Amino acid sequence: IIRVQSPEGVKRITATKRETVATFLKKVAKEFGFRNNGFSVYTNRNRTGEITASQNKSLNLLKIKHGDMLFLYPSSPAGSSSETMDTSISQSLRSAGAPQVVEDEIDQYLIKQDGKIYRNRDQQLCRHGPLGKCVHCVPLEPFDEDYLNHLEPPVKHMSFHAYIRKLTGGADKGKFVALENISCKIKSGCEGHPPWPEGICTKCQPSAITLNRQKYRHVDNIMFENHTIADRFLDFWRKTGNQHLGYLYGRYTEHKDIPLGIRAEVAAIYEPPQIGTQNSLEILEDPKAEVVDEIAAKLGLRKVGWIFTDLVSEDTRKGTVRYSRNKDTYYLSAEECITAGNFQNQQPNICRLSPDGHFGSKFVTVVATGGPDNQVHFEGYQVSNQCMALVRDECLLPCRDAPELGYAKESSSEQYVPDVFYKDIDKFGNEITQLARPLPVEYLIID
Repeated sequence: IIRVQSPEGVKRITATKRETVATFLKKVAKEFGFRNNGFSVYTNRNRTGEITASQNKSLNLLKIKHGDMLFLYPSSPAGSSSETMDTSISQSLRSAGAPQVVEDEIDQYLIKQDGKIYRNRDQQLCRHGPLGKCVHCVPLEPFDEDYLNHLEPPVKHMSFHAYIRKLTGGADKGKFVALENISCKIKSGCEGHPPWPEGICTKCQPSAITLNRQKYRHVDNIMFENHTIADRFLDFWRKTGNQHLGYLYGRYTEHKDIPLGIRAEVAAIYEPPQIGTQNSLEILEDPKAEVVDEIAAKLGLRKVGWIFTDLVSEDTRKGTVRYSRNKDTYYLSAEECITAGNFQNQQPNICRLSPDGHFGSKFVTVVATGGPDNQVHFEGYQVSNQCMALVRDECLLPCRDAPELGYAKESSSEQYVPDVFYKDIDKFGNEITQLARPLPVEYLIID
């Protein structure tokens, strides 16, 4: 047995003394999932004593014996080694054993950006020369909450890449960071007891979930390329009075108003087969879905979100609509949160920091509804990663008579559901923990 150490960890390769080096390297490539010439193996940690693929030399001839440690380094393309090896994020990924996945272009671009917020020298407070820095003018980190709160308008959620910088900062450079996806299902393979509902143990039981308002968001802004896109979509409601739904196709770009922010730019709306009434929508199976995605890909576009109308005419002579979604009612109903969570699970965000290779989603939700001035307004949302997990594992239900409330399912003989809690303030100002039956969906929404 020969041990081979790589940035992903140590693996043990079984070999014989008379085995050729070429055969041994094929075993190494298969074990680590490399193609030909995608790596180099050395006898020393400092990359000396490279082992080259030879059909003539055996392992015994190279004096490689049982229990020896060899060192594997992936070979990167010429000129890009500094980009891939020097970032603290890529180091933390390798230490966490995360899969090597290809992230979206916008993510690859933002990882290479500095991201810091540079400030000019303060004429009143700075007492140093033009080349010096002090606490009043030193660059701020992209996740600085005071800076985000003092922007106009204030930014309630930092960008996802600012959140990653926060995790990978500090002395350890995020060495042990791993973005774990929440699971609400019983872990399989537990043999110490009969399966649920006859038995369950602490090893296979999913943890209880306490809902928190998510501090970051995967997309910070939504922009339509022109007003014609939205007008054409609204024409259906104007002509029929029935609600309508569509998928947003576009691209993700940098949003410069927020440090390391991402913007979803919408270039087209595709309207799938559906049945719409004045107060309901039903999406039908779409036989053209794959063709539409293929055409969009050839145009450099992808599915970035979905849009639906919730419009009720108030005065047809003035062309005004009813202002129904506000702080006194709801912004998204529980049913809409569940639908958004389902869409976000179908379009996961590729992420190298996650052991699963994906974390959260960049898929956005846009509502066309009445604003405070009784004109049509577009509001953009996402649901949190906790909501995505509850929807994916079928733990969340809508309430029939209250659209602003969801309901965490109770365990049954068919399905075990972990306890779901949320924190609230009682009439005395104390923070209390409530069982999410029912649950205000504002805990699940990010605007």
